[in-house]
Amino acid sequence: MALYRFRVTFEGYDDVSRDIDIKSNQTFEDLHNAIHQSTGYKSEYPSSFYVSNDQWMKGDEITFMPNQKRIDRNIPLMEKAKLSSYIDDPHQKFYYTFNFDKPFDFHVELMKIILDENPATTYPSVVRTVGEAPKQFGNVFNPTVISSADEDFDFLNEMQFNPEDAEDFSEVTDTDSVSTPARSSSISDDEDDHGHDEESEEEDEFGFGDDDNFEDDDRRNSRSDDY
Repeated sequence: MALYRFRVTFEGYDDVSRDIDIKSNQTFEDLHNAIHQSTGYKSEYPSSFYVSNDQWMKGDEITFMPNQKRIDRNIPLMEKAKLSSYIDDPHQKFYYTFNFDKPFDFHVELMKIILDENPATTYPSVVRTVGEAPKQFGNVFNPTVISSADEDFDFLNEMQFNPEDAEDFSEVTDTDSVSTPARSSSISDDEDDHGHDEESEEEDEFGFGDDDNFEDDDRRNSRSDDY
């Protein structure tokens, strides 16, 4: 009986792979179970193999635990589909999706055909294991728990009123209120003095602020009248 050696790799996990030897007259369900024997997953979840090309494009489907839609479409069942019926290439490829609710995707590639089986071996047989498979339900959504540190930062301004904070704020406000008038008074006095000086200088410039100048002018005028 000929044996198929398949290399199974996780899509997105290139460092995780399994090599599995399986008889050519065994079924896709046997391969399905062997894959999850090698990963440690529970295999009882709806899944499908797809005949694939070199670009891993999905073709004909072989399914396990089908839903009603697949039943209506008469999709072949894994338990009845022999591997040899779907292999026409020495490097035949299958795209495999396990557990449609929380899927893992695999690339399954035929590596070689072995003509003689080992009578002492029970097939399917996992002959090579590389890397640790990711957890079966590692992609389950876990709500994020807000830590106490996050609670200190209230982005939506929903902080509760704290009377102690109000007291601290009032102390700062009182201090400012005492010091502010003093600064205002000082500035006002300077402005008044400065304004007064400017007015005096302006009067001096035009001669309206000096009475002595008026008297000198009167004397000169009176003397000129005498001549």
